[in-house]
Amino acid sequence: MAEIFTRPIKAAHIIKNPSWEQLRSWAASEETTTTSGSARYITRIRSRSAKFTDILFGAPDAEQRRWLEEAQATLGTMRLIQLDRVMGDNPKFKLHCRFFIPQEHARLAFMWGQSLFDAPPDYADRERADLTTVMICNWRDKVMERRVLVDPTTFTTYVLGSDYMGEVKKSFLRMAMYWAKLNGGLGLHAGSKLIRVHNVSGELEERGAIFFGLSGTGKTTLTCHHHFLEGDEGVAIRQDDVVMMQADASCLGAEDNFFIKTEGLEPVGQPLLYSAASARKAMLENVWVDPNGVPDFLNYALGRNGRAIVFRHDMDYTDTSIDLPRADLVVFITRREDIVPAVARLTPEQGAAFFMLGESIETAAGDPAREGQPVHSVGTNPFIIGSYDEEGNLFLRLLLQNPGVRVFLLNTGRIGGRDAERKLRLGPDGEKLGAKITVLDSTEIIKQIARGSITWEVDPDWGYEIATAVAGIPDYVERLNPRHYYTPAEYEALTHLLRQDRAGWLAKFSALDPVIPRSLGLRL
Repeated sequence: MAEIFTRPIKAAHIIKNPSWEQLRSWAASEETTTTSGSARYITRIRSRSAKFTDILFGAPDAEQRRWLEEAQATLGTMRLIQLDRVMGDNPKFKLHCRFFIPQEHARLAFMWGQSLFDAPPDYADRERADLTTVMICNWRDKVMERRVLVDPTTFTTYVLGSDYMGEVKKSFLRMAMYWAKLNGGLGLHAGSKLIRVHNVSGELEERGAIFFGLSGTGKTTLTCHHHFLEGDEGVAIRQDDVVMMQADASCLGAEDNFFIKTEGLEPVGQPLLYSAASARKAMLENVWVDPNGVPDFLNYALGRNGRAIVFRHDMDYTDTSIDLPRADLVVFITRREDIVPAVARLTPEQGAAFFMLGESIETAAGDPAREGQPVHSVGTNPFIIGSYDEEGNLFLRLLLQNPGVRVFLLNTGRIGGRDAERKLRLGPDGEKLGAKITVLDSTEIIKQIARGSITWEVDPDWGYEIATAVAGIPDYVERLNPRHYYTPAEYEALTHLLRQDRAGWLAKFSALDPVIPRSLGLRL
Protein backbone atom coordinates (compact mmCIF):
# COMPACT_ATOMS: atom_id res chain seq x y z
CA MET A 1 0.00 0.00 0.00
CA ALA A 2 1.31 3.46 -0.91
CA GLU A 3 1.25 5.47 2.33
CA ILE A 4 0.88 8.74 0.48
CA PHE A 5 -2.67 7.75 -0.53
CA THR A 6 -3.66 7.01 3.08
CA ARG A 7 -2.85 10.47 4.42
CA PRO A 8 -5.91 12.38 5.67
CA ILE A 9 -6.99 15.24 3.43
CA LYS A 10 -5.98 18.54 5.03
CA ALA A 11 -7.26 21.90 3.86
CA ALA A 12 -7.60 25.49 5.07
CA HIS A 13 -11.27 24.66 5.58
CA ILE A 14 -13.50 21.67 4.69
CA ILE A 15 -17.22 22.22 4.12
CA LYS A 16 -19.00 18.93 4.68
CA ASN A 17 -22.04 18.04 2.59
CA PRO A 18 -23.54 21.44 1.73
CA SER A 19 -27.08 21.49 0.31
CA TRP A 20 -27.82 21.29 -3.42
CA GLU A 21 -29.09 24.88 -3.24
CA GLN A 22 -25.83 26.05 -1.70
CA LEU A 23 -23.75 24.19 -4.30
CA ARG A 24 -25.73 25.70 -7.17
CA SER A 25 -25.41 29.14 -5.61
CA TRP A 26 -21.62 28.80 -5.39
CA ALA A 27 -21.55 27.68 -9.03
CA ALA A 28 -23.80 30.53 -10.23
CA SER A 29 -20.98 32.48 -11.89
CA GLU A 30 -20.41 29.53 -14.26
CA GLU A 31 -24.08 28.86 -14.98
CA THR A 32 -26.20 29.73 -17.98
CA THR A 33 -29.83 29.14 -17.00
CA THR A 34 -32.01 27.68 -19.74
CA THR A 35 -35.62 28.56 -20.48
CA SER A 36 -36.70 25.45 -18.53
CA GLY A 37 -34.71 26.59 -15.50
CA SER A 38 -31.95 23.99 -15.83
CA ALA A 39 -28.26 24.82 -15.41
CA ARG A 40 -25.73 24.71 -18.26
CA TYR A 41 -21.97 24.80 -17.65
CA ILE A 42 -19.00 24.98 -20.04
CA THR A 43 -15.78 23.18 -19.10
CA ARG A 44 -12.19 23.74 -20.09
CA ILE A 45 -11.50 20.01 -20.53
CA ARG A 46 -14.28 18.34 -22.51
CA SER A 47 -13.48 14.64 -22.38
CA ARG A 48 -11.84 12.10 -20.11
CA SER A 49 -8.05 12.20 -19.70
CA ALA A 50 -7.48 8.56 -20.59
CA LYS A 51 -3.93 8.98 -21.88
CA PHE A 52 -2.98 10.87 -18.70
CA THR A 53 -4.29 8.14 -16.36
CA ASP A 54 -1.92 5.96 -14.34
CA ILE A 55 -3.10 2.83 -12.47
CA LEU A 56 -0.72 2.26 -9.54
CA PHE A 57 -0.53 -1.20 -8.01
CA GLY A 58 2.75 -0.43 -6.29
CA ALA A 59 4.35 2.65 -4.83
CA PRO A 60 4.26 5.72 -7.09
CA ASP A 61 7.44 6.51 -8.99
CA ALA A 62 9.41 9.69 -8.28
CA GLU A 63 7.43 11.84 -10.70
CA GLN A 64 4.06 10.53 -9.50
CA ARG A 65 5.06 11.09 -5.88
CA ARG A 66 6.11 14.65 -6.73
CA TRP A 67 2.66 15.30 -8.23
CA LEU A 68 0.93 13.86 -5.18
CA GLU A 69 3.09 15.78 -2.71
CA GLU A 70 2.43 19.00 -4.60
CA ALA A 71 -1.30 18.28 -4.77
CA GLN A 72 -1.54 17.62 -1.05
CA ALA A 73 0.39 20.79 -0.26
CA THR A 74 -1.95 22.77 -2.54
CA LEU A 75 -5.02 21.31 -0.81
CA GLY A 76 -3.74 22.67 2.48
CA THR A 77 -4.29 26.22 1.21
CA MET A 78 -7.84 25.67 -0.13
CA ARG A 79 -11.45 25.74 0.95
CA LEU A 80 -12.67 22.28 0.03
CA ILE A 81 -16.11 20.78 -0.35
CA GLN A 82 -16.45 17.24 1.00
CA LEU A 83 -19.41 15.43 -0.51
CA ASP A 84 -20.43 12.00 0.79
CA ARG A 85 -22.75 9.87 -1.34
CA VAL A 86 -23.70 6.19 -1.70
CA MET A 87 -23.29 4.10 -4.84
CA GLY A 88 -25.71 1.20 -5.22
CA ASP A 89 -29.07 0.52 -3.62
CA ASN A 90 -28.79 -3.15 -2.66
CA PRO A 91 -27.52 -4.73 0.59
CA LYS A 92 -24.98 -6.66 -1.51
CA PHE A 93 -23.63 -3.51 -3.12
CA LYS A 94 -23.57 -0.18 -1.28
CA LEU A 95 -20.35 1.82 -1.33
CA HIS A 96 -19.62 5.04 0.56
CA CYS A 97 -18.17 7.52 -1.97
CA ARG A 98 -16.37 10.70 -0.85
CA PHE A 99 -15.47 13.56 -3.20
CA PHE A 100 -13.16 16.49 -2.39
CA ILE A 101 -13.30 19.53 -4.69
CA PRO A 102 -12.25 23.20 -4.24
CA GLN A 103 -15.24 25.44 -3.48
CA GLU A 104 -14.74 27.48 -6.67
CA HIS A 105 -15.59 24.35 -8.68
CA ALA A 106 -18.77 23.58 -6.76
CA ARG A 107 -20.61 22.78 -10.01
CA LEU A 108 -18.80 19.42 -10.15
CA ALA A 109 -20.10 18.47 -6.71
CA PHE A 110 -23.55 19.77 -7.69
CA MET A 111 -23.63 17.56 -10.80
CA TRP A 112 -21.86 14.42 -9.64
CA GLY A 113 -23.57 14.24 -6.27
CA GLN A 114 -27.00 13.95 -7.81
CA SER A 115 -25.99 10.92 -9.83
CA LEU A 116 -25.82 8.83 -6.64
CA PHE A 117 -27.85 8.25 -3.46
CA ASP A 118 -28.04 10.09 -0.14
CA ALA A 119 -25.54 9.07 2.53
CA PRO A 120 -26.50 8.74 6.22
CA PRO A 121 -25.50 11.88 8.19
CA ASP A 122 -22.82 10.06 10.20
CA TYR A 123 -20.86 9.24 7.00
CA ALA A 124 -19.55 12.82 6.98
CA ASP A 125 -17.38 12.13 10.02
CA ARG A 126 -16.08 8.72 9.03
CA GLU A 127 -12.30 8.65 8.83
CA ARG A 128 -12.32 7.01 5.39
CA ALA A 129 -14.87 6.21 2.72
CA ASP A 130 -14.95 3.06 0.60
CA LEU A 131 -14.05 5.07 -2.51
CA THR A 132 -12.40 8.52 -2.53
CA THR A 133 -11.69 11.01 -5.31
CA VAL A 134 -9.75 14.24 -4.88
CA MET A 135 -9.96 16.77 -7.72
CA ILE A 136 -7.92 19.94 -8.30
CA CYS A 137 -9.11 21.54 -11.53
CA ASN A 138 -6.75 24.53 -11.85
CA TRP A 139 -3.55 22.56 -11.90
CA ARG A 140 -0.42 24.08 -13.42
CA ASP A 141 -2.61 26.13 -15.77
CA LYS A 142 0.26 27.71 -17.66
CA VAL A 143 1.24 24.38 -19.22
CA MET A 144 -2.22 22.73 -19.08
CA GLU A 145 -0.84 19.63 -17.40
CA ARG A 146 -3.19 16.82 -16.48
CA ARG A 147 -2.77 13.63 -14.52
CA VAL A 148 -5.16 11.07 -13.06
CA LEU A 149 -3.52 8.87 -10.43
CA VAL A 150 -5.48 5.75 -9.44
CA ASP A 151 -4.51 3.63 -6.43
CA PRO A 152 -6.63 0.43 -6.34
CA THR A 153 -5.13 -0.71 -3.02
CA THR A 154 -6.71 2.23 -1.16
CA PHE A 155 -9.54 2.87 -3.68
CA THR A 156 -8.33 6.47 -4.01
CA THR A 157 -8.09 8.65 -7.13
CA TYR A 158 -6.43 12.04 -7.59
CA VAL A 159 -7.66 14.00 -10.63
CA LEU A 160 -5.30 16.89 -11.39
CA GLY A 161 -5.89 19.47 -14.12
CA SER A 162 -9.35 18.43 -15.38
CA ASP A 163 -12.73 20.05 -14.76
CA TYR A 164 -14.78 17.51 -16.74
CA MET A 165 -17.67 15.90 -14.84
CA GLY A 166 -17.19 12.57 -16.61
CA GLU A 167 -13.76 12.27 -14.99
CA VAL A 168 -15.33 12.44 -11.54
CA LYS A 169 -18.10 9.98 -12.36
CA LYS A 170 -15.77 7.43 -13.93
CA SER A 171 -13.22 7.67 -11.12
CA PHE A 172 -15.80 6.21 -8.74
CA LEU A 173 -17.27 3.71 -11.24
CA ARG A 174 -13.79 2.46 -12.17
CA MET A 175 -13.05 1.68 -8.53
CA ALA A 176 -16.50 0.19 -7.94
CA MET A 177 -16.06 -2.25 -10.83
CA TYR A 178 -12.72 -3.32 -9.40
CA TRP A 179 -14.33 -3.72 -5.97
CA ALA A 180 -17.03 -5.93 -7.52
CA LYS A 181 -14.41 -8.17 -9.13
CA LEU A 182 -12.59 -8.57 -5.81
CA ASN A 183 -15.89 -9.56 -4.19
CA GLY A 184 -16.98 -12.34 -6.53
CA GLY A 185 -18.81 -10.34 -9.21
CA LEU A 186 -17.84 -8.53 -12.38
CA GLY A 187 -18.33 -4.81 -13.04
CA LEU A 188 -19.66 -4.27 -16.55
CA HIS A 189 -19.85 -1.10 -18.63
CA ALA A 190 -23.44 -1.80 -19.67
CA GLY A 191 -26.95 -0.40 -19.46
CA SER A 192 -29.86 -2.46 -18.13
CA LYS A 193 -33.64 -2.74 -18.26
CA LEU A 194 -36.55 -5.15 -17.92
CA ILE A 195 -38.61 -5.95 -21.03
CA ARG A 196 -42.15 -7.37 -20.59
CA VAL A 197 -43.51 -9.00 -23.75
CA HIS A 198 -45.85 -11.73 -24.94
CA ASN A 199 -43.77 -14.63 -26.19
CA VAL A 200 -44.57 -16.67 -29.31
CA SER A 201 -47.04 -18.72 -27.25
CA GLY A 202 -48.88 -15.58 -26.13
CA GLU A 203 -47.65 -15.77 -22.52
CA LEU A 204 -46.47 -12.59 -20.80
CA GLU A 205 -42.80 -12.87 -19.86
CA GLU A 206 -40.30 -10.51 -18.27
CA ARG A 207 -36.74 -10.49 -19.55
CA GLY A 208 -33.79 -8.71 -17.97
CA ALA A 209 -31.46 -7.25 -20.61
CA ILE A 210 -28.04 -5.61 -20.46
CA PHE A 211 -26.46 -3.64 -23.30
CA PHE A 212 -22.73 -3.21 -23.96
CA GLY A 213 -21.43 -0.61 -26.39
CA LEU A 214 -18.66 1.89 -27.01
CA SER A 215 -19.51 5.59 -27.08
CA GLY A 216 -21.52 6.46 -30.16
CA THR A 217 -22.87 2.97 -30.86
CA GLY A 218 -26.31 3.60 -29.34
CA LYS A 219 -26.03 1.92 -25.91
CA THR A 220 -27.88 4.62 -24.01
CA THR A 221 -30.37 5.19 -26.85
CA LEU A 222 -31.39 1.52 -26.87
CA THR A 223 -31.26 1.08 -23.10
CA CYS A 224 -33.56 4.08 -22.64
CA HIS A 225 -36.15 3.15 -25.27
CA HIS A 226 -39.71 1.86 -24.82
CA HIS A 227 -39.79 -0.23 -28.04
CA PHE A 228 -43.32 1.11 -28.60
CA LEU A 229 -44.68 -1.53 -26.23
CA GLU A 230 -48.19 -0.92 -24.92
CA GLY A 231 -50.79 -2.42 -22.60
CA ASP A 232 -49.43 -5.11 -20.31
CA GLU A 233 -46.19 -5.12 -22.32
CA GLY A 234 -43.55 -2.51 -21.54
CA VAL A 235 -40.09 -1.78 -20.18
CA ALA A 236 -38.55 -0.67 -16.89
CA ILE A 237 -35.31 1.23 -17.43
CA ARG A 238 -32.79 0.53 -14.69
CA GLN A 239 -29.24 1.76 -15.57
CA ASP A 240 -27.54 3.38 -18.53
CA ASP A 241 -23.83 2.96 -17.76
CA VAL A 242 -22.49 0.38 -15.28
CA VAL A 243 -23.86 -2.73 -13.56
CA MET A 244 -22.27 -5.27 -11.22
CA MET A 245 -23.04 -8.81 -12.43
CA GLN A 246 -23.22 -11.46 -9.70
CA ALA A 247 -22.63 -15.21 -9.89
CA ASP A 248 -26.35 -15.85 -10.50
CA ALA A 249 -26.41 -13.36 -13.44
CA SER A 250 -28.29 -10.75 -11.42
CA CYS A 251 -27.04 -7.24 -12.16
CA LEU A 252 -26.86 -4.66 -9.38
CA GLY A 253 -27.14 -1.02 -10.37
CA ALA A 254 -24.74 1.73 -9.34
CA GLU A 255 -26.35 5.13 -9.96
CA ASP A 256 -29.62 6.89 -9.26
CA ASN A 257 -29.49 9.19 -12.29
CA PHE A 258 -27.86 9.19 -15.72
CA PHE A 259 -25.02 11.16 -17.39
CA ILE A 260 -26.01 10.94 -21.03
CA LYS A 261 -24.34 12.00 -24.25
CA THR A 262 -26.53 14.64 -25.97
CA GLU A 263 -25.03 14.52 -29.47
CA GLY A 264 -27.88 14.18 -31.98
CA LEU A 265 -30.54 14.08 -29.27
CA GLU A 266 -33.98 14.70 -30.79
CA PRO A 267 -37.57 13.98 -29.75
CA VAL A 268 -38.65 11.50 -32.46
CA GLY A 269 -35.99 8.79 -32.25
CA GLN A 270 -35.09 9.31 -28.56
CA PRO A 271 -38.23 10.70 -26.90
CA LEU A 272 -37.48 9.58 -23.36
CA LEU A 273 -33.94 10.96 -23.24
CA TYR A 274 -34.88 14.18 -25.03
CA SER A 275 -37.66 14.89 -22.55
CA ALA A 276 -35.42 14.19 -19.54
CA ALA A 277 -32.57 16.35 -20.91
CA SER A 278 -35.06 19.21 -21.44
CA ALA A 279 -36.48 19.03 -17.92
CA ARG A 280 -35.98 21.69 -15.24
CA LYS A 281 -33.78 19.49 -13.03
CA ALA A 282 -31.42 18.44 -15.85
CA MET A 283 -27.83 19.71 -15.65
CA LEU A 284 -26.12 20.33 -18.98
CA GLU A 285 -22.41 20.33 -19.73
CA ASN A 286 -20.92 21.68 -22.99
CA VAL A 287 -24.35 21.83 -24.66
CA TRP A 288 -25.04 24.81 -26.91
CA VAL A 289 -27.63 27.22 -25.50
CA ASP A 290 -28.82 30.05 -27.77
CA PRO A 291 -29.05 33.69 -26.59
CA ASN A 292 -32.67 33.12 -25.59
CA GLY A 293 -31.69 30.27 -23.25
CA VAL A 294 -32.89 27.40 -25.47
CA PRO A 295 -30.63 24.29 -25.57
CA ASP A 296 -29.77 22.99 -29.05
CA PHE A 297 -28.53 19.40 -28.92
CA LEU A 298 -27.76 19.44 -32.67
CA ASN A 299 -25.38 22.42 -32.48
CA TYR A 300 -21.80 21.24 -31.92
CA ALA A 301 -20.09 24.60 -31.50
CA LEU A 302 -18.89 23.41 -28.07
CA GLY A 303 -17.82 20.00 -29.40
CA ARG A 304 -19.59 16.70 -29.93
CA ASN A 305 -19.31 15.49 -26.35
CA GLY A 306 -22.17 17.48 -24.88
CA ARG A 307 -23.55 15.81 -21.76
CA ALA A 308 -26.51 16.01 -19.40
CA ILE A 309 -27.27 14.71 -15.93
CA VAL A 310 -30.88 13.55 -16.29
CA PHE A 311 -33.09 12.28 -13.50
CA ARG A 312 -34.39 8.74 -13.90
CA HIS A 313 -37.69 9.72 -12.34
CA ASP A 314 -38.14 12.47 -14.95
CA MET A 315 -38.26 9.65 -17.52
CA ASP A 316 -41.25 7.51 -18.29
CA TYR A 317 -40.73 3.74 -18.08
CA THR A 318 -38.65 3.83 -14.90
CA ASP A 319 -39.53 2.40 -11.49
CA THR A 320 -38.11 2.36 -7.98
CA SER A 321 -35.39 -0.25 -8.60
CA ILE A 322 -31.98 0.05 -10.27
CA ASP A 323 -31.25 -3.71 -10.18
CA LEU A 324 -32.01 -6.62 -12.51
CA PRO A 325 -33.04 -9.96 -10.94
CA ARG A 326 -31.28 -11.63 -13.87
CA ALA A 327 -29.68 -10.68 -17.18
CA ASP A 328 -31.62 -13.06 -19.44
CA LEU A 329 -30.42 -11.22 -22.56
CA VAL A 330 -26.89 -9.91 -23.10
CA VAL A 331 -26.50 -7.64 -26.13
CA PHE A 332 -23.18 -6.45 -27.55
CA ILE A 333 -23.74 -3.33 -29.66
CA THR A 334 -21.27 -2.59 -32.42
CA ARG A 335 -21.27 -0.06 -35.23
CA ARG A 336 -19.93 -1.46 -38.49
CA GLU A 337 -20.58 -0.58 -42.12
CA ASP A 338 -19.67 -3.74 -44.00
CA ILE A 339 -20.56 -7.44 -43.54
CA VAL A 340 -21.41 -7.60 -39.83
CA PRO A 341 -25.11 -8.57 -39.66
CA ALA A 342 -27.76 -6.44 -37.99
CA VAL A 343 -28.19 -9.20 -35.38
CA ALA A 344 -26.52 -12.51 -34.54
CA ARG A 345 -27.13 -15.06 -31.78
CA LEU A 346 -24.00 -16.25 -29.97
CA THR A 347 -22.88 -19.21 -27.90
CA PRO A 348 -21.41 -18.44 -24.44
CA GLU A 349 -17.90 -18.83 -25.87
CA GLN A 350 -18.72 -16.48 -28.75
CA GLY A 351 -20.23 -14.07 -26.23
CA ALA A 352 -16.91 -14.05 -24.37
CA ALA A 353 -15.14 -13.48 -27.68
CA PHE A 354 -17.22 -10.39 -28.42
CA PHE A 355 -16.71 -9.24 -24.82
CA MET A 356 -12.97 -9.33 -25.51
CA LEU A 357 -13.28 -7.85 -29.01
CA GLY A 358 -15.36 -4.87 -27.79
CA GLU A 359 -15.44 -3.85 -31.40
CA SER A 360 -16.74 -0.93 -33.40
CA ILE A 361 -15.29 1.47 -35.96
CA GLU A 362 -13.77 4.89 -35.51
CA THR A 363 -16.12 7.76 -36.30
CA ALA A 364 -15.56 11.30 -37.55
CA ALA A 365 -16.50 12.53 -34.07
CA GLY A 366 -13.65 10.50 -32.59
CA ASP A 367 -10.68 10.58 -34.98
CA PRO A 368 -11.57 11.75 -38.53
CA ALA A 369 -8.20 10.53 -39.84
CA ARG A 370 -9.09 6.95 -38.80
CA GLU A 371 -12.77 7.03 -39.74
CA GLY A 372 -14.01 3.56 -40.68
CA GLN A 373 -11.06 1.73 -39.13
CA PRO A 374 -11.72 -0.87 -36.43
CA VAL A 375 -11.44 0.02 -32.76
CA HIS A 376 -11.48 -2.38 -29.83
CA SER A 377 -12.01 -2.01 -26.10
CA VAL A 378 -12.26 -5.13 -23.92
CA GLY A 379 -15.76 -5.29 -22.45
CA THR A 380 -16.37 -1.96 -24.22
CA ASN A 381 -14.93 -0.79 -20.90
CA PRO A 382 -12.00 1.67 -20.82
CA PHE A 383 -12.02 1.48 -17.00
CA ILE A 384 -10.82 -2.08 -16.31
CA ILE A 385 -8.31 -2.41 -13.48
CA GLY A 386 -6.22 -5.57 -13.65
CA SER A 387 -5.83 -8.33 -16.24
CA TYR A 388 -7.97 -8.13 -19.38
CA ASP A 389 -7.49 -11.88 -19.90
CA GLU A 390 -8.89 -12.54 -16.43
CA GLU A 391 -11.86 -10.31 -17.20
CA GLY A 392 -12.76 -12.33 -20.31
CA ASN A 393 -12.34 -15.67 -18.55
CA LEU A 394 -14.54 -14.50 -15.67
CA PHE A 395 -17.21 -13.36 -18.11
CA LEU A 396 -17.21 -16.77 -19.85
CA ARG A 397 -17.47 -18.49 -16.47
CA LEU A 398 -20.53 -16.38 -15.58
CA LEU A 399 -22.23 -17.29 -18.87
CA LEU A 400 -21.49 -21.01 -18.47
CA GLN A 401 -22.79 -20.95 -14.87
CA ASN A 402 -26.08 -19.50 -16.15
CA PRO A 403 -27.08 -21.47 -19.28
CA GLY A 404 -30.42 -19.66 -19.55
CA VAL A 405 -28.67 -16.39 -20.44
CA ARG A 406 -28.74 -15.74 -24.20
CA VAL A 407 -26.13 -13.56 -25.92
CA PHE A 408 -26.51 -11.44 -29.06
CA LEU A 409 -24.50 -9.16 -31.32
CA LEU A 410 -26.33 -6.07 -32.61
CA ASN A 411 -24.96 -3.84 -35.38
CA THR A 412 -26.29 -0.25 -35.34
CA GLY A 413 -24.29 0.98 -38.34
CA ARG A 414 -24.84 0.12 -42.02
CA ILE A 415 -24.89 -3.01 -44.13
CA GLY A 416 -22.73 -2.93 -47.25
CA GLY A 417 -21.35 0.57 -46.73
CA ARG A 418 -17.58 0.04 -47.05
CA ASP A 419 -15.16 -1.72 -49.38
CA ALA A 420 -12.16 -3.88 -48.54
CA GLU A 421 -9.98 -0.77 -48.10
CA ARG A 422 -12.49 0.47 -45.50
CA LYS A 423 -13.55 3.32 -47.76
CA LEU A 424 -17.17 4.42 -47.92
CA ARG A 425 -18.96 3.06 -50.97
CA LEU A 426 -20.67 5.99 -52.68
CA GLY A 427 -23.21 6.12 -55.48
CA PRO A 428 -23.06 8.32 -58.61
CA ASP A 429 -24.53 11.28 -56.71
CA GLY A 430 -22.23 10.86 -53.73
CA GLU A 431 -24.83 9.05 -51.63
CA LYS A 432 -23.78 6.29 -49.23
CA LEU A 433 -24.42 2.83 -50.62
CA GLY A 434 -25.78 -0.07 -48.60
CA ALA A 435 -28.58 0.07 -46.06
CA LYS A 436 -28.66 2.08 -42.84
CA ILE A 437 -29.71 0.10 -39.76
CA THR A 438 -32.10 2.56 -38.16
CA VAL A 439 -32.95 3.06 -34.49
CA LEU A 440 -36.39 1.66 -35.35
CA ASP A 441 -34.74 -1.46 -36.81
CA SER A 442 -32.65 -1.97 -33.68
CA THR A 443 -35.49 -1.38 -31.22
CA GLU A 444 -37.70 -3.81 -33.15
CA ILE A 445 -34.94 -6.45 -33.22
CA ILE A 446 -34.50 -6.18 -29.44
CA LYS A 447 -38.25 -6.52 -28.93
CA GLN A 448 -38.37 -9.63 -31.12
CA ILE A 449 -35.34 -11.12 -29.36
CA ALA A 450 -37.28 -10.81 -26.11
CA ARG A 451 -40.37 -12.39 -27.71
CA GLY A 452 -38.40 -15.21 -29.32
CA SER A 453 -39.78 -14.22 -32.73
CA ILE A 454 -36.60 -14.44 -34.83
CA THR A 455 -35.72 -17.38 -37.09
CA TRP A 456 -32.02 -18.31 -37.14
CA GLU A 457 -29.50 -20.22 -39.22
CA VAL A 458 -25.77 -20.83 -38.74
CA ASP A 459 -23.43 -18.48 -40.62
CA PRO A 460 -20.91 -20.66 -42.51
CA ASP A 461 -18.02 -18.23 -42.03
CA TRP A 462 -18.32 -17.46 -38.31
CA GLY A 463 -20.36 -20.23 -36.69
CA TYR A 464 -22.76 -17.86 -34.96
CA GLU A 465 -26.43 -17.76 -35.92
CA ILE A 466 -27.81 -15.05 -38.19
CA ALA A 467 -31.44 -14.06 -38.67
CA THR A 468 -33.42 -15.38 -41.64
CA ALA A 469 -36.66 -13.68 -40.56
CA VAL A 470 -37.50 -11.02 -37.96
CA ALA A 471 -41.12 -10.45 -36.98
CA GLY A 472 -41.96 -6.76 -37.33
CA ILE A 473 -39.36 -6.21 -40.10
CA PRO A 474 -40.86 -7.90 -43.19
CA ASP A 475 -38.02 -6.79 -45.49
CA TYR A 476 -35.24 -7.79 -43.06
CA VAL A 477 -33.51 -10.34 -45.31
CA GLU A 478 -33.87 -8.31 -48.51
CA ARG A 479 -32.62 -5.07 -46.93
CA LEU A 480 -30.19 -6.18 -44.22
CA ASN A 481 -28.46 -9.24 -45.68
CA PRO A 482 -24.79 -8.26 -46.21
CA ARG A 483 -24.34 -10.71 -49.08
CA HIS A 484 -26.80 -8.71 -51.18
CA TYR A 485 -24.42 -5.75 -51.39
CA TYR A 486 -21.17 -7.41 -52.52
CA THR A 487 -19.97 -9.80 -55.16
CA PRO A 488 -18.84 -13.20 -53.77
CA ALA A 489 -15.20 -12.14 -54.22
CA GLU A 490 -15.78 -8.83 -52.39
CA TYR A 491 -17.59 -10.58 -49.57
CA GLU A 492 -14.78 -13.13 -49.21
CA ALA A 493 -12.17 -10.34 -49.12
CA LEU A 494 -14.06 -8.49 -46.38
CA THR A 495 -14.49 -11.71 -44.40
CA HIS A 496 -10.74 -12.32 -44.63
CA LEU A 497 -10.01 -8.76 -43.49
CA LEU A 498 -12.37 -9.03 -40.53
CA ARG A 499 -10.93 -12.41 -39.57
CA GLN A 500 -7.42 -10.95 -39.57
CA ASP A 501 -8.51 -8.02 -37.43
CA ARG A 502 -10.32 -10.16 -34.88
CA ALA A 503 -7.55 -12.75 -34.67
CA GLY A 504 -4.88 -10.05 -34.34
CA TRP A 505 -6.72 -8.41 -31.45
CA LEU A 506 -7.47 -11.61 -29.52
CA ALA A 507 -3.85 -12.78 -29.96
CA LYS A 508 -2.84 -10.00 -27.56
CA PHE A 509 -4.31 -11.96 -24.64
CA SER A 510 -2.08 -14.97 -24.00
CA ALA A 511 -3.90 -16.06 -20.82
CA LEU A 512 -7.34 -16.05 -22.44
CA ASP A 513 -9.13 -19.42 -22.49
CA PRO A 514 -8.39 -20.77 -26.00
CA VAL A 515 -12.01 -21.89 -26.48
CA ILE A 516 -12.91 -18.19 -26.80
CA PRO A 517 -11.11 -17.41 -30.11
CA ARG A 518 -11.78 -20.93 -31.39
CA SER A 519 -15.52 -20.30 -31.08
CA LEU A 520 -15.25 -17.90 -34.04
CA GLY A 521 -12.95 -20.23 -36.01
CA LEU A 522 -9.95 -17.97 -35.39
CA ARG A 523 -6.40 -19.27 -35.47
CA LEU A 524 -4.08 -17.14 -33.35
